[in-house]
Amino acid sequence: MGSLRSTQHDCGGGVSHSLSFLLGALLPTVLLFFLASDRVDEQLSSISTFRFRNGSSAHQLTSHAADLPTNGSDGGDKKEKAFQGLAELLPRVAMDDGTVIITSVNEAFAQPGSLLDLFRGSFRDGEGIAHLLNHTLIVAVDPGALALCKAVHPHCYLLEVMAAGVSSANGFMTRSYLELVWSKLTLQHRVLQLGYNYLYTDLDVLWLRNPFRHISLYADMAVSTDRFNGDAEDLTNAPNTGFYYVRSTNRTVEMVRRWRAARSRFRPLAHDQEVFEAIKGEFVAGELRIKLVFLDTALFDGFCEYHGEMDRVCTMHANCCLRLATKMHDLRNVVADWKRYSSLPPPEKMSSKLRWTYPAKCAATMKIPA
Repeated sequence: MGSLRSTQHDCGGGVSHSLSFLLGALLPTVLLFFLASDRVDEQLSSISTFRFRNGSSAHQLTSHAADLPTNGSDGGDKKEKAFQGLAELLPRVAMDDGTVIITSVNEAFAQPGSLLDLFRGSFRDGEGIAHLLNHTLIVAVDPGALALCKAVHPHCYLLEVMAAGVSSANGFMTRSYLELVWSKLTLQHRVLQLGYNYLYTDLDVLWLRNPFRHISLYADMAVSTDRFNGDAEDLTNAPNTGFYYVRSTNRTVEMVRRWRAARSRFRPLAHDQEVFEAIKGEFVAGELRIKLVFLDTALFDGFCEYHGEMDRVCTMHANCCLRLATKMHDLRNVVADWKRYSSLPPPEKMSSKLRWTYPAKCAATMKIPA
């Protein structure tokens, strides 16, 4: 302020008018800054990384755990006991911007030759995405799955689910299945509270290209769809929470808390996706003002709204499919198709007529027309 006064004194009244003009011009910018302070803070958090001399990196994170009202079940010591070791593990898994890829597995899916092998193999066979496995946290829901995970993957975490039958290939919408999906959401909530972004992916999603290139930097949450209507912000899209990204902010921590709490408002057998579908408008239009975008099935493909093209797709999800053996059969066809496509020289890829094999067995379980 002393320098401003000195300038006004030396330059006379003309400068006062100039200063008033400048302040008037700056005022809207300052207001916009404060209105967007949540997002500015997020961007600063995402770039506030530093590198050690040995080349390793760490993300300077801000925990959101203490910033929000929570229900009694989310109290401090209980969280640490429920997720023992998670806070120490996440820095070893996270990317430089604090993003962690998360998937979950039970003993049946972790068996050699089962879904876990297909999932991990897709990163190795994909286009320049093998390194993303190093940033993937595999959440085991039973001790058997943990042992099998540790045999093949560096980052495994045990989240024991107290429900009968979680180690087997649970049928869709069984009680064991429901306990699994809601327990996973509880862990994901904790990841956000610790200041990490996450991309959750079901184990029956094959990764082919880098999906982060197609997720908006401005999205609080980006969710895949069973069927995409062409408008990424249209709430009538059908979300699929088997593949979705959430950026860690105070607002998204509160969003997931409300998502979990909303389970009590619905029928006992409601799963996380059903509840999210019903309340997503509350997050977008309510005071949280969540920026929600839906992912195009041309890029994030699946068996529900099947596309034959292979030149753009980032992921392939065995959604709209019942039973493990059926998923394995049609996903193996996807792997074989991708290997044939990947073996082509670049000029031939551009003109290739290769298309994905239609997932006939999965379609039969859902009676989806070809």
